[in-house]
Amino acid sequence: MALKTLTILGSTGSIGRQTLAVVDSLPNQFRIASLAAGSNLDELLPQILNHNPELVSVATPELAAELARRLRETNHTPLPAIHHGPEGMLAAATHPAAEIVVSAAVGVVGLAATYEAVKLGKLIALSNKEVLVAAGEIVMAAAKKSGRELLPVDSEHNAVHQCLRASGTGTPECAPNPRSSNQPLHPELRRIVLTASGGPFRKTPLKDFAFITAEQALNHPNWRMGNRITIDSATMMNKGFEIIEAHWLFDARPDQIEVVIHPQSTIHSMVEFVDGSILAQLGPTDMRMPIQYALTYPERLPAKDIVLDWSKLKRLDFEKPSPRRFPCLGLAREAMKEGGALPAALNAADEIAVAAFLEGQLPFLAIPQVIERVLSRTPKIRLNSIDDVLSADAEARRIAREEVTALASKPVPAH
Repeated sequence: MALKTLTILGSTGSIGRQTLAVVDSLPNQFRIASLAAGSNLDELLPQILNHNPELVSVATPELAAELARRLRETNHTPLPAIHHGPEGMLAAATHPAAEIVVSAAVGVVGLAATYEAVKLGKLIALSNKEVLVAAGEIVMAAAKKSGRELLPVDSEHNAVHQCLRASGTGTPECAPNPRSSNQPLHPELRRIVLTASGGPFRKTPLKDFAFITAEQALNHPNWRMGNRITIDSATMMNKGFEIIEAHWLFDARPDQIEVVIHPQSTIHSMVEFVDGSILAQLGPTDMRMPIQYALTYPERLPAKDIVLDWSKLKRLDFEKPSPRRFPCLGLAREAMKEGGALPAALNAADEIAVAAFLEGQLPFLAIPQVIERVLSRTPKIRLNSIDDVLSADAEARRIAREEVTALASKPVPAH
């Protein structure tokens, strides 16, 4: 495999760190052109020393100055160019040498930079959900124009990609806008089935949901992830987002995308074809596997220490998610159906509500309440640009904060 040059947006987060672990496990396969991080200089500094990027970006001017000071103390050469803020992330994403951009920054902070990289025709290894949830139509139109595919890093969509590839139907250079195409991208496709672990509260009595703590919600049974996505897994909002992403990635109608709870998290997703055949992608609960698939595609290279232990796999269980237990799934489908500003508002409201829950301002059950209220107050308007998306996002956050304040004033029931 020829040497590939990477940019990583969100290099100090969970996916960013595991991407660099994959790079380290495959010597002489990759070179790092640029890294974009937030405020975790303790994690970023060794990444710079180990991988020698030409450019790095951090959140603020103060952090950029502190990083420069720390780098000078190491006597490391050559020193990278240090940028900051949204312009810095944009500089990292559009670095001329970068062939692949790993979009793993958390939140809409990575949206504009990823969009610009798409327009430049760079291959996107996509982990940032906000890119397609908030701006799917706009981003996919740019991908179609540039003629490049978005390769999903999330284990569920990565599994669907592999199943479609293995089926012989192939995967496109990029999916067209489903609303403007008369021909389905995959005419043999009947259903995409996204699997979900069910999170830590799959069996918790509904009467106890009012008393769920942040510590309990962060205790995911199968995966170790960032705080927000772990809470989204507990509410299953993450699956709602994944339904929207699958709609755009695979040109699938909303009614072709289903969610099934699979607590073992061994089957990462399935594809059912019109003749009733089903392909499922199985693997260990290790994000290095889908990351490596995306980075090395269309080749497959041997992976180190990524092996499914069949001796521990005794059974595979499946069940339908309960709308009462997981109302966020229904809210996501509603937002996808309406389109326009609602998916962006869905994401923004969820981020604000989850943060409020983690900070102890809201009970667990108030998360979907905030989201529902924000969706009801969001105008049904079409978004035509990334600036429109960011404006809708900002307005939804403002409304969400109002709703958090209103709900936070309500007394919490006694156990």
